[in-house]
Amino acid sequence: MRRKLGIIVPSWNTVMEYETQRMAGEEISIHTMRIAHTADTEENVLWMGTQVPAASQLLAHAKVDVICYGCTGGGFIKGPGYDQALCEQIKTSTGIPGTTTIVGVTDALRALGASRICVASPYEPWLNERLEKFLQQTGFDVLAIRGLGTQAHSTITPDQVESLVTSVDRPQAQAIFISCTNFSTLPIIESFEKKLGKPVISSNSASMWKMLRVIDDRRAIPGAGRLFREA
Repeated sequence: MRRKLGIIVPSWNTVMEYETQRMAGEEISIHTMRIAHTADTEENVLWMGTQVPAASQLLAHAKVDVICYGCTGGGFIKGPGYDQALCEQIKTSTGIPGTTTIVGVTDALRALGASRICVASPYEPWLNERLEKFLQQTGFDVLAIRGLGTQAHSTITPDQVESLVTSVDRPQAQAIFISCTNFSTLPIIESFEKKLGKPVISSNSASMWKMLRVIDDRRAIPGAGRLFREA
């Protein structure tokens, strides 16, 4: 039977659906809901969280196997615990297992045994500060973090992402985390892992990994990195 994965994305996101469907191949289908969002402000990101239960209920009509709230910042914006609360809200409102991108990220890093990490993102400084604090409070040592200071996340090219990741890597880091589901990263994951000799986790790869693991699907996905092969 074909597995059906449900994701909830900010309305301006044009990357997560594309990358998750590429990872899904022909045996898995991706079904999405959008929440209105056209600017990364604290008020807007917090408001999106209030819309997650209703969006989940509509996704439930498609009888998806799992639902992921696919906004990285939307999961860490209020600090540790809020991400888990969102998962519970999805499950309570639909009866379907729920997760969030940031839950997928932290679980993926732990599954790989990576506690010392470097972080790259397209974010403005205020959002990177929230992300760094969240990761530190959840047990990670953030050796370096750098953003591009933009809200035009989807316009950043893989070459620009590659340059950003190169600048943020530190020899002591056990993994690289590239944050934001609206940030095109899938084309560079495998090549960067070979170049750096360590796992590279993106918001989209971690979201896909977590959704599959929630439904007890342990498949490896070609091109999506060491996460799927080793965790």
